[in-house]
Amino acid sequence: MGEQGLRGPERNDGRVRAPSRLSPGTNEVRPADHDDQAAARTLAQASVVPPDLVTFYNSIGDITWEDVGNGYFVDPAGDVLLRLKEYGSVDVGAGQKASGLVIGSNGGGLSYAAGPRGMVYRTRTASLDEPELDHVADDLRQFLELLERSLTRFVANGEPGYL
Repeated sequence: MGEQGLRGPERNDGRVRAPSRLSPGTNEVRPADHDDQAAARTLAQASVVPPDLVTFYNSIGDITWEDVGNGYFVDPAGDVLLRLKEYGSVDVGAGQKASGLVIGSNGGGLSYAAGPRGMVYRTRTASLDEPELDHVADDLRQFLELLERSLTRFVANGEPGYL
């Protein structure tokens, strides 16, 4: 096969080399459009939605970071609203029934849910039926700061963080 082949004479170990750079995925913070803002206004009418989430969705359409670890995603307001209508809210209470909204995922099957007081939780498993949750942030602002730190860490050393 020679120099053009998968194994040159100096690399006759049978391993196949990966391309030097795979094509990148979508990595963006998309500004809210008219549809996102309309969905945010509709979400605002639900009692389970923290006010800062509505404010967020009036400005930000969604966050998609496919290349950071398994990926980090904050879903568009329209998707959150549709999920709320189709499946209802998620129990985020400890002992008492407190309802929250699934707002995104980590790309590895775990979901993020925002409680009515703004706390953000991550599921321990992919199931949303009686989910086991870990508290990850006291409010949306702290959650977004943790996402930013994960991105910064990933850019610096390839580690996506724990979110």
